[in-house]
Amino acid sequence: MIDEELVQLLTPEGERVDHPDYASTLSGEQILSMYRDMVIVRRLCTESTSLQRQGQLALWAPIEGQEGAQIGAGRALAPMDFTFPSYREHGIAWCRGIPPAELLKLFRAVSNGGWDPLKYRHHLPTIVLGNQVLNAVGYAMGIQRDGADEAVLTFFGDGASSQGDVLESFVWASSFNAPVVFFCQNNQFGISTPSSTQSKVPLFRRARGFGFPGVRVDGNDLLACYEVTRAALDNARAGGGPTMIEAFTYRMGAHTTSDDPTRYRVDAEVEVWKHRDPIERIKALLVREYRVKPSAFEDIAAEADRQALQLREDVLAMGRPDPLSMFDHVYADDHPLIDEGRREMAALGLGGSH
Repeated sequence: MIDEELVQLLTPEGERVDHPDYASTLSGEQILSMYRDMVIVRRLCTESTSLQRQGQLALWAPIEGQEGAQIGAGRALAPMDFTFPSYREHGIAWCRGIPPAELLKLFRAVSNGGWDPLKYRHHLPTIVLGNQVLNAVGYAMGIQRDGADEAVLTFFGDGASSQGDVLESFVWASSFNAPVVFFCQNNQFGISTPSSTQSKVPLFRRARGFGFPGVRVDGNDLLACYEVTRAALDNARAGGGPTMIEAFTYRMGAHTTSDDPTRYRVDAEVEVWKHRDPIERIKALLVREYRVKPSAFEDIAAEADRQALQLREDVLAMGRPDPLSMFDHVYADDHPLIDEGRREMAALGLGGSH
């Protein structure tokens, strides 16, 4: 049965479908480029999982299955737009130009972030569920008052949609007509809790109660995710206020590398979603409609392997920071309690001198 509320431009078999409100504006060259993005991001993700299993990362949050949602949304951004991620937006970081090794510094515990947010227009990952959404709305209200021709795109999962921070963000964004787009990746499990337990209606409908539009898009349809996000960002920049996008997708792997998904879902469900793979869907379109040769896909796969190898080398070459550096940027100015903590750690011989 077709879900009439779900925006879809490409079937799981890679065949185009029409939608009354959205149409694909991407060329074959652009679609192939975004296919490349998805393949590389997935390969980097599997390499990161391997690094964690080998003790080289403290933790990793896999992205497999959500590449279509993230690359579609990420490529819809204008250069000066600003993004506020959670801890799983590896595809958005890729689209913003952040070197993969910089992304892994946090997970290797050698940095509190890894990059300058203003340089890449991409905020540092937020571990506290939903907090980045509040930050995004505050930033959006700031650029609104500055008169900037920009929009803000913030990401959260179906689990975080139950957090007070997210719902409070909706109130502020609606009240002040802030230029922000809320992008909810509904991968159907908030860790081990199915989204059906958290909400009896599709999540995008919540936006109506706060006074702004919500759209549900096939999160495994790259074309639809791109067009829906592009339209919402254009609307925000034009003064149309916030929009909530619910990208209905599926987390193929574990919530993080410390999770065992076999304890709360069955393999048969995973197999069903494997046939809705966003990468294979675009590949089928490229072969059928644009006659892309196998050699092009092989070249992209080889490039992804090279990127993964470089990532491994970069991660293993990362040095350990001085433990005392944890005190350096807690406050803008010196603070007696921070100074005391630094002295106590130095007295224990756990760091260099300051």
